[in-house]
Amino acid sequence: MEAFLVSTMVVGLAEIGDKTQILSMILAARFHRPLPIIFGILFATIANHSAAGLAGTLFGSFLAGPWMRWVLGISFLSVAVWALFPDKYEGDARAISRAGAFMSTLVAFFLAEIGDKTQIATVGLAARFEQFDPVVAGTTLGMMLANVPVVVIGDRLAGKLPVKAIRITAAIVFAGLGVLTLARVRA
Repeated sequence: MEAFLVSTMVVGLAEIGDKTQILSMILAARFHRPLPIIFGILFATIANHSAAGLAGTLFGSFLAGPWMRWVLGISFLSVAVWALFPDKYEGDARAISRAGAFMSTLVAFFLAEIGDKTQIATVGLAARFEQFDPVVAGTTLGMMLANVPVVVIGDRLAGKLPVKAIRITAAIVFAGLGVLTLARVRA
């Protein structure tokens, strides 16, 4: 249960202001069809985070002991710093309009999530907890909690959220995970 809850919280916070959340706003503004967009985000996230979770559980089993804790601790601290900087979506909004709301969302969201901080966090969380299912379910829920309101309410929500405060909170959570992971190296 801890792996699920931590994964949900970490990714939900990290997603605020992320490029995939910006992409969600663009898709919502472009298509005005929330359900296909939400399902596109869901299926893209499940696929992307399943691959990341698998990589994390495999990586975690290959690199055991203090080395793994050092790598994970430094990774979490790096993501903490990364979380402080806002992302910008740099894709072409016109290119996503041809395939329809669901397919455009599925493809664009999956590709935008590759190498993103939430995907890297999923790898790290799966390696740290050594639990695939709760981590992938938690990170997917965190993504949905952050993106569904953006799709439903659209860009009106973005201007009202304290994005900077949320970004700082996410950085603190990642830094805490990094410090806790590194503290276990010495224990």
